[in-house]
Amino acid sequence: MSRETPQWTCIKHCGACCRLAPEERADALEALSEEQQRTYLAMVGPDGWCIHYDTGSQCCTIYEERPDFCRVSGLGRLFDVPDDQFDAFAIACCHQQIRSTYGGRSGVMRRFNRAQNAGGSVDK
Repeated sequence: MSRETPQWTCIKHCGACCRLAPEERADALEALSEEQQRTYLAMVGPDGWCIHYDTGSQCCTIYEERPDFCRVSGLGRLFDVPDDQFDAFAIACCHQQIRSTYGGRSGVMRRFNRAQNAGGSVDK
């Protein structure tokens, strides 16, 4: 019996990727162009969260106009990840970010893991 490879799926009301804290995301910053780095750093609020992230609704206030580096679909290009390895890479990135933001045993992590196992896309 073969096991299907999990497919990356974003979950609503997570926002872990909106925790931009540059001191925690050096790898992400290094992958960006100088212009993207300036934009990224300008988006960091005093608490390390993106200034466009609404903590009340747990949603991005500029979602449709967000920069390309905020789009998970663009991570593969930034980090030179082959298409056939994208899902595993994106899942690993989300695990790392959710763990550092909310904790490895958090409700957000449990919801994310369930979504990956279910294989349905919510928010690319």
